[in-house]
Amino acid sequence: MKAFCPDFLVIGHVTKDLQEDGYTIGGTVTFASLTARNLGQRTAVVTRASPDLELNPIYQGIEVLCLPSPVTSTFQNLYSANGTRTQYLRAVADPIAAEDIPPAWREAKIVLLGPLTNELKESIARIFPHSLIGVTPQGWMRRWDGDGRVFPKHWEDAAEVLDYARVVVFSEDDVQRDEDVIQTYARQAEILVVTMGARGARVYHRGEVRHFPAFETVEVDPTGAGDVFAAAYLIELARSGDPYAAAHFANCVASFVVEKPGTEGIPSLEQVEERLAKRIGS
Repeated sequence: MKAFCPDFLVIGHVTKDLQEDGYTIGGTVTFASLTARNLGQRTAVVTRASPDLELNPIYQGIEVLCLPSPVTSTFQNLYSANGTRTQYLRAVADPIAAEDIPPAWREAKIVLLGPLTNELKESIARIFPHSLIGVTPQGWMRRWDGDGRVFPKHWEDAAEVLDYARVVVFSEDDVQRDEDVIQTYARQAEILVVTMGARGARVYHRGEVRHFPAFETVEVDPTGAGDVFAAAYLIELARSGDPYAAAHFANCVASFVVEKPGTEGIPSLEQVEERLAKRIGS
């Protein structure tokens, strides 16, 4: 019997995101894989977490390889009176290595590398020679001190990933809106997408930059919107081959997730097609 090979594979740490009354399950792997599943992709996840972390039913319909770790990566966000966020990393799961990826999964049509705690080595991109590789590099763009407080840092080994990945997606806030840094990555990446929240996204490709406005919506919770955008972008790019049409599609998909808390707003393909049609007809 032929081994299962996913259409969409996402790799990185699932997280516990601490709340006042407990925690929610998050991380790029969560938001991206649920998006891919809802858009009709055969989806798989490689992650690490403590054995007591219950991933069902949230990952229903997704093939999950959850490697053991003494702890699950755990984040806490604290907000000041003026809304400024301070992020803390309270626990860090063990790394994920290239040899942890099942051989059959290395032929996935689309691969999204979604590190959050520097849990992946950039060289992991080499093991997917036939895949469309996308990267959300925020885990390579952060450091933390002895108290777990998270700070931005320079992505030191970007070139090692960008030799293999076609698409890099990050938020302007990941680089403190530094246009010089953005231009540096734009020169290195085949396709760079910079998300800007309610202002939409910019696509840098072959020396050209285009802006794509966000869909108008009522924002309830922006958590995970960038990861949803990245997954949708890769899926549409694989389908159409158009890096600009993919941004429009991804903006539409991401507009749903901000309307509800956590993962509740991740849409179906039918919902996305309906909203796209309304945008065209308006």
